[in-house]
Amino acid sequence: MKALQFSRTGDLAALQYVELPKPIAGQDEVLIQVKAAGLNPSDVKNVLGRFPYTTLPRVPGRDFAGIVVEGPQALLGQEVWGTGKEPGFYRDGSHAEFLTLPAKGVALKPKHLSFSQAASLGVPYTTAWDALQRSLVGADTRLLVIGANGAVGSAALALGKILGAQVLGAVRRPEQLKTLQDQGFDAILLDKAEELAGQITGIYKGGADVIFDTTGFWLPAAVSALAPFGRIAIIAAPVDGHVQLPALALYRKGGSVVGINSLLYDCQACAKMLDQFGRFFDEGSLPLPTGLFESPLSEGLARYAEVNQGAGEKVILLP
Repeated sequence: MKALQFSRTGDLAALQYVELPKPIAGQDEVLIQVKAAGLNPSDVKNVLGRFPYTTLPRVPGRDFAGIVVEGPQALLGQEVWGTGKEPGFYRDGSHAEFLTLPAKGVALKPKHLSFSQAASLGVPYTTAWDALQRSLVGADTRLLVIGANGAVGSAALALGKILGAQVLGAVRRPEQLKTLQDQGFDAILLDKAEELAGQITGIYKGGADVIFDTTGFWLPAAVSALAPFGRIAIIAAPVDGHVQLPALALYRKGGSVVGINSLLYDCQACAKMLDQFGRFFDEGSLPLPTGLFESPLSEGLARYAEVNQGAGEKVILLP
């Protein structure tokens, strides 16, 4: 089979387009013919050596959608999708023509999603879903999403709305603000960190119940914008990993900080999450993904380089 593979890390030049033996499904596993695979920033960082637990040589790729061609009878021929901490790190991933996974590590793909659309959602949507669930977002929760223009941020807005929250997006640029407003979301422009509390309390009296910072730069400012007993969810941090936390203000409010890391969840846990929110696509209450850039897997090396340089479109590799 054709696949992308790297045998060393530290440089994207390590990634090669190669011919590999077709994988064999083990006991209680499925063999999936990959129809589409998402390319995430973490896939690029994996080749660059940011994940020391990755074993080599390795086919990268976490997110996928495809058809089960071998495995339990109940899954044969089924269209499935999935993601998780194993593919691309501990076992070969989705940037190939075929992929093996535990049978319980895949979910049935929503019928309203194409293969490419499904493959674009794994990491962003499971990350956002985990953040909202662990931050106890529910009906009437006053939710602020910082970095709402990004893949995880936009997923959090859409899922928060499904959960009945009062959602507010925060972005840095006017064109991003207009995009959110055109999509029907309330949104604000971020300016100075010290002004965030005034902006939020002017909209949510008493502050936000949950602030989801997808950027890693607004944690100190978010504390002052919290309502009593509020929660701050974070998925990123400054490059050095350190931030000044106003602990006195946090504990006086009874606030808490929730760290969100999608690589804590294996494929089986992610499949359960996909099942939980996947039905909303078929019900028509979650928007279908748009603006995807489909690319042949054979051009994957160029796509990796573009994502590493900050390309804005969501790249989908097609074996």
